[in-house]
Amino acid sequence: MRTGLIAQKLGMSRIFDANGKHVPVTVLKVDNCQVVAVQTKEKNGYTSVQLGAVNKKASRVGKAERGHFAKAKVEPKQKVVEFRVDEKHLLEVGAELCVSHFVPGQWVDVTGVTIGRGFQGVMKRWNFSGLRATHGVSVSHRSAGSTGMRQDPGRVFKNKKMAGHMGNKSRTMLNLRVIAVEAEHGLVMVEGAVPGHKGSWVTVKDAVKKKLPKDAPSPAGLKAKKEG
Repeated sequence: MRTGLIAQKLGMSRIFDANGKHVPVTVLKVDNCQVVAVQTKEKNGYTSVQLGAVNKKASRVGKAERGHFAKAKVEPKQKVVEFRVDEKHLLEVGAELCVSHFVPGQWVDVTGVTIGRGFQGVMKRWNFSGLRATHGVSVSHRSAGSTGMRQDPGRVFKNKKMAGHMGNKSRTMLNLRVIAVEAEHGLVMVEGAVPGHKGSWVTVKDAVKKKLPKDAPSPAGLKAKKEG
């Protein structure tokens, strides 16, 4: 099991494949994705790598967090995420990953936070039909109607669909195909839509329900270090 990548959602576009077929894609940008910390089985009881993405001003980071980045000798990051990995896929602290970690044609799982819709009624939130437009109904046309029953059990069941906060939940889209990878600009294009608004953070990992391609880099797709 390899590590994933932290990316930002830039928006949606489309690509025409070799057969002229139109493919809707979501464009994800990976920028300054570095290993901030490593958890080992001997010391922590499990194996994982902690990644940070997009550099941040040190003046905008708390003292404790600043010390965490200083220990790793990396610049402070805007977003930090931990990925569980196998021992053979552990990475060195400070190593920088790039979009070549994924190869075109492979399947990935993308996790993000859905767009928040605020407090919504049952018609928008759960697609209820609402009450009648006539026959004695007034004012409460978009209400939920009865939510309980008679004397027994005399309460509203748990998980009853009612009005409430809509959206702003973590969701994972499974089995999205990588259509293209642009290493020069740090872009990954995946087929279909992913959760979140433009500019939101997402994590991209190898699909758990699909086989990893043989040409996928192991332990990860690392950025070449600049000489001198």
